[in-house]
Amino acid sequence: MADRINVPDTPASITQLVGDIVSDVQTLLRQELQLAKTEIRQEWEKTKTAAGSMAAGAGLLTVAGLLMSFAAVYALWAVAPGLPLWACFAVMGVALGFIGGILVATGRNQAAEVSIIPPQTAESLKEDVQWLNRQT
Repeated sequence: MADRINVPDTPASITQLVGDIVSDVQTLLRQELQLAKTEIRQEWEKTKTAAGSMAAGAGLLTVAGLLMSFAAVYALWAVAPGLPLWACFAVMGVALGFIGGILVATGRNQAAEVSIIPPQTAESLKEDVQWLNRQT
């Protein structure tokens, strides 16, 4: 009979049971808040990493784009001497705009992976609400 659970000799009062439930709910809420804080910190770190990467990439691409576009414009002008200089700049502007659009779309996709509402906390809170509903 070692498998038996120890049951107190006297039944617990309703006040004591309600007090225990309130204490358990308080402990549960504290744990949920801690989980939410942890998840928010993790999501913030992902956000900072994505933003930093995008900003650094954008800065470097701007400088490289300026230098390469001038080089390409003048190379195009040298290869096609009948093409006016303004048309060479226009061709390069369109090409760089296309590449820039691709880069922005890539950064947007990375930023879309950042979750504003912590998923584990939301799921855990749903379970807690279901548990509380069963208790009443």
